[in-house]
Amino acid sequence: MNDSKLFESFSKVRESASVLSVSSDEERKKALKLVSDALKANKDLIFSQNRADLDDAKASGIPDSILHRLLFSEDKLKAVTKGLSELSEQKDPIGRVREKRELDPGFVLEKRTFPIGVIGMIFEARPDALVQIAGLALRSANAVILKGGREAARSNRTLISIIKDATKDLSFGSDWIMGIESHEDVDTLLKAEGYVDLLIPRGSNAFVRHVMENTRIPVIGHSDGICATYVDKSADLKDAVKVCLDAKIQYPAACNATETFLVHKDIAPSFLPMLAKAFSENGVKIHADKTALPLMPGAVPATEEDFHTEYLGLECAIKVVSSVQEAVDHIQSHGSHHTDAILTKDKKNADYFIAKVDSADVFVNCSTRFADGFRFGLGAEVGISTSKFHARGPVGLEGLMTTKWILCGDGQTVAEYSGENGKSFHHKELI
Repeated sequence: MNDSKLFESFSKVRESASVLSVSSDEERKKALKLVSDALKANKDLIFSQNRADLDDAKASGIPDSILHRLLFSEDKLKAVTKGLSELSEQKDPIGRVREKRELDPGFVLEKRTFPIGVIGMIFEARPDALVQIAGLALRSANAVILKGGREAARSNRTLISIIKDATKDLSFGSDWIMGIESHEDVDTLLKAEGYVDLLIPRGSNAFVRHVMENTRIPVIGHSDGICATYVDKSADLKDAVKVCLDAKIQYPAACNATETFLVHKDIAPSFLPMLAKAFSENGVKIHADKTALPLMPGAVPATEEDFHTEYLGLECAIKVVSSVQEAVDHIQSHGSHHTDAILTKDKKNADYFIAKVDSADVFVNCSTRFADGFRFGLGAEVGISTSKFHARGPVGLEGLMTTKWILCGDGQTVAEYSGENGKSFHHKELI
């Protein structure tokens, strides 16, 4: 599609966003139910288109990590429709009062939440992510322009068509959601200042940097998911094996799977053989540093590059460290500020880890795989942000809202509060 036609389409999305922003809570809940019902009613069509995408991806030699994400199965359909239902149950995010103070009697200032407007979302080949994003957009009254991975082109096209058809008779119609497909369309999207209010790219570090460097639209998102789990000397070793195994194999293609395991030297001789056995039984390839290598049968020597690698598969790096401080230093210099965990019984070390690790998600005694909007009770997520903007970590409804200051008075003027004889504000905090 050429630029002029795309901008015409973007303009329609913006018009729909304006109507969507003043839609009722009940209508948006109804929209989510309509979308959920439509997805279930059209599941055979969705699955057939997804199989065609998978066949093409396999034929072109796409890695297994991408194939796992590309698959839209019965289980994923159940998960996304459950997510839509849970979004309906959440409180309306519009109009919430974040701050409230009385500047003077009857002169009240509030900060309230409102939709951002139009969000441009560029994401990997995950059809289920498209449904999650669409659901969050509806619930938060934001319009959305979607560009999914090319491997999922048929699946995404089908899903968007079903979603548009499900909402076409509502007040805001079907133009609130739009799909684009080509790299040229993305280049146009990056130039759509005035049409698009926020961009959320998900992909490689290089791609996220490309987006940031080629647009004037605000950008939030994350690139790599180089997550680490540190096993402290006080950790319960049996529990630590269980948590580490979950963090690596539960869904290795996810950005919140652990890629690097840091182990305290005092427990390495007893813990690492246990971990090696568990990993070996589950087909995990281990890249071990020189201290860990002789303790982990079947491991291969680790290189420096291994500790900067997001494997997205059954593969990991292992390093032995002398202290929690060394573990934190490693995470700060090698990690991606996504999600990192400590396994320990030492509260002092846990507190140190929480304070010093500069990541969006910092966990104690649990798997990094919990870094997910659905598991956080957000209903769904558009992604995990490692930016230090208003949204950090899993970005759910709250992350898709902006705020306005609302000041309601009764004829007050600044002159009344100026000069030596001016009135003084009393600034009474109400919230």
